[in-house]
Amino acid sequence: MRMLHAVALVAAAILSEPAAAQTYPSKPIKIIVSTSAGGVTDLSARIFGQHITAKTGQTVVIDNRAGASGNLAMDALAKSEPDGYTLGVANTGNIVINPYLFPAMPYDPFKDLVPVGLLGTVPLFLVMNSNVPAKSLAEFIAYTRDNPDKISYASAGAGTTPDIAAHEFARRSGLKLVMVPFRGTGPATQAVLGGDVHATFVSMGPHIEFVRQGKLLVLGAATPQRVPYLPDTPTFAEQGFPGFETSTWFAVFAPRGTPQAVVDQVNGYVRGMTEDPDLKRRLEANFVTLTPMTQPDFAAMVKTDAAKWEHIVRQNNIKLEQ
Repeated sequence: MRMLHAVALVAAAILSEPAAAQTYPSKPIKIIVSTSAGGVTDLSARIFGQHITAKTGQTVVIDNRAGASGNLAMDALAKSEPDGYTLGVANTGNIVINPYLFPAMPYDPFKDLVPVGLLGTVPLFLVMNSNVPAKSLAEFIAYTRDNPDKISYASAGAGTTPDIAAHEFARRSGLKLVMVPFRGTGPATQAVLGGDVHATFVSMGPHIEFVRQGKLLVLGAATPQRVPYLPDTPTFAEQGFPGFETSTWFAVFAPRGTPQAVVDQVNGYVRGMTEDPDLKRRLEANFVTLTPMTQPDFAAMVKTDAAKWEHIVRQNNIKLEQ
């Protein structure tokens, strides 16, 4: 009798994960976003949430928790119930840069979180307020050298890829730029538009209208080749900075312990975004490149990127206080 009972328990354990996946999702899902509303991280999360709702009929609630370079949001995610009903959308900096910047982390992104799927990537551009007396990257560099410690850049959050890109640009150009921190690319760009800060690194999606209106001037593209939507903007390599290429990815993560069947199901939702023409158009309109990957392939990419960004952070000797 005891033997039969034990067999029943083992069978129940084996069947529990597929059963959970078969009924998932059966209630609303919360997505914790590592930035404030208005940036591409937030945009990607909202479009992904709408995709889940379209596929499952379940409501998706977006929970923006900006602060501490994304650590607030990802720590909350790491401490959430690992049942698939709390997911997170993070960007490159939150996962593979922060561990090398902060002397202590409230969570370990490599041990406490599961990489689920890659939503997309965007390249970065250096933009400045059009009222700054410079019309090219060379003129901006000369102007900054003529005004030491007076030219500022808006950081989208310490440790984000735009922030690290600014550090790397300053190091390679020999400039002294004053960092002004903000919680996300939205507030950072508004500060540049308002003339409170001179320049910033951004992805082009939410900001290209300001370029078209002449309010922002694009000085350089951190891309291998010129991009079709800004054909007159030279790359950094063309302007004397070979190899200066920086992009940001946006991706879905889950708390460690989330059933693999659920992780695979959510990864399927991520990859399925490429099959929705309307959704694809919306992301491409914001210059987000959809990059479908399996869960193991994305996990491997995170590991590779961690090594890359660790090298860049160490090279720039960047350290942050808690």
